[in-house]
Amino acid sequence: MSKLTGKVAVVTGASKGIGAAIAKGLAAQGASVVVNYASSKAGADEVVAAITAAGGKAIAVGGDVSKAADAKGIIDSAVETYGRLDILVNNSGVYEFAAIEDITEAHFHKHFNVNVLGLLLVTQAAVKHLGEGASIVNVSSVASRITPPTSAVYSATKGAVDSITGVLAKDLAPRKIRVNSVNPGMVVTEGTHSAGIIGSDLEQWALSTTPLGRLGQPDDIADVVTFLASNDARWITGESLIVSGGVR
Repeated sequence: MSKLTGKVAVVTGASKGIGAAIAKGLAAQGASVVVNYASSKAGADEVVAAITAAGGKAIAVGGDVSKAADAKGIIDSAVETYGRLDILVNNSGVYEFAAIEDITEAHFHKHFNVNVLGLLLVTQAAVKHLGEGASIVNVSSVASRITPPTSAVYSATKGAVDSITGVLAKDLAPRKIRVNSVNPGMVVTEGTHSAGIIGSDLEQWALSTTPLGRLGQPDDIADVVTFLASNDARWITGESLIVSGGVR
């Protein structure tokens, strides 16, 4: 039997990149998956089609995690469709780098609204439905540890995610709900391509500082999330697992 047979999972920001790989990975292990998207319905539909073609179960649900009503709607769709909720993966995130001279209020709020407030709102909606043995996995970043230049706001949001992970692990432990984070290094995705990172000096710097000598792939992160969501990680909570090829 697959590790997640009978489980129901919500993955936010799952229309592409790491989120899409996570959704597919959870489904491959038997979970029924809600594939959330903010703007790319087509991308989410492609992820759902890939999951169903492989014999899995999934639906696409739109919603902006930074809005309380949307966050609740995402969770409600999972419960209404599948009757329960066992796994929440808070993957939605945005990233733009800016020197201190270029940081604006809009830049700050864009990052904190999605990366931090969105995580809190979706988790708040989800905990009403999560029971003993449930797992919450927050997708953070190694940036919270290595604090790259010009990433003050982005790295701050991921530091917040790490702190929230620790707090919620303690808050929800009496209910036997586990909370952990996965902190990726640089991963090759549509986002890193569109941001101009792949093929740039930043990519070369990342490669030069990665002991395993390559950038990450979405499946490298998805496999760790699947582990944390499963009973294999039943005695792990409050941890931030750095998945970065050795970058510290």
